[in-house]
Amino acid sequence: MTLLSALKHCISDHENQLLLTKTPMILMHLACIGIFFTGFSWVALVALLVTYFVRVFALTAGFHRYFSHRSFKTSRWFQFLLAWVGTSSAQLGPMWWAANHRHHHQHSDKEPDIHSPVTRGFFWSHIGWVMCKAHSDTKYDRIKDLTKFPELHFIDRFHVLPVLSLIALLYGIGAILNTCFPSLGTSGIQLVMWGFFLSTVFVYHVTFCVNSVTHIIGKKRFKTDDESRNNWWVALLTFGEGWHNNHHRWPLSARQGMYWWEIDLTYYLLRFLQFCGLVWDLKLYPEKIYEEARN
Repeated sequence: MTLLSALKHCISDHENQLLLTKTPMILMHLACIGIFFTGFSWVALVALLVTYFVRVFALTAGFHRYFSHRSFKTSRWFQFLLAWVGTSSAQLGPMWWAANHRHHHQHSDKEPDIHSPVTRGFFWSHIGWVMCKAHSDTKYDRIKDLTKFPELHFIDRFHVLPVLSLIALLYGIGAILNTCFPSLGTSGIQLVMWGFFLSTVFVYHVTFCVNSVTHIIGKKRFKTDDESRNNWWVALLTFGEGWHNNHHRWPLSARQGMYWWEIDLTYYLLRFLQFCGLVWDLKLYPEKIYEEARN
């Protein structure tokens, strides 16, 4: 599905609805040009890497494996932290995210699936659907287990606050470093450009690759009723989310790479957090799934 046909699809299916998120998404990408005006510094590169790492983990461990699939347990304050940091990725809130993801698993690669590259094309599955107002509302009937937490409602409703808090933090750090250590060649606006805008666009596209690429490119270990596939390079970029065929066979597992050679950084970090007592009761693939994989 091309860009033009994707936009027509959105409008024709939902008459009288505008592309609510189209402009912010475009502006986010255009803002990355700012890195050429603010210049490069090693501090900016560190900011890019740190904000990418922390937010990808918050999305994979928090939004996906915890809020969407409840594959482990944690305290209420750490749940809030995962929600806040994940929302700073500018992908709306954890309740909206989890509701759409659960719907995806229920209808994977069937007509109701809102981001299937099989039924709607690559562009639509990768980014087109998030620019359509029809999918901007949270479907609370899909996440009744999450609706009991008022703090999650707050984050979902005011999802711009975590975004602004990250921008303010980066600007503050850059301004302080510029004042105290001018030889570092950084500034507040430089860290915002690298640590928020460029980092966020990278996080966008590696996240979207799970919706698009891993339903087209890769290998199928299990005979699922969809086109989910294991893709090693998506797994590396997303800290384990690329082992998508494994995941669709057993979505409840906190581990997505089944074997030692299927690198799953999110799971390794969850094991560390379990050791620290911050998370517990990690669900794993049962033996019957490994037996099925061997056959």
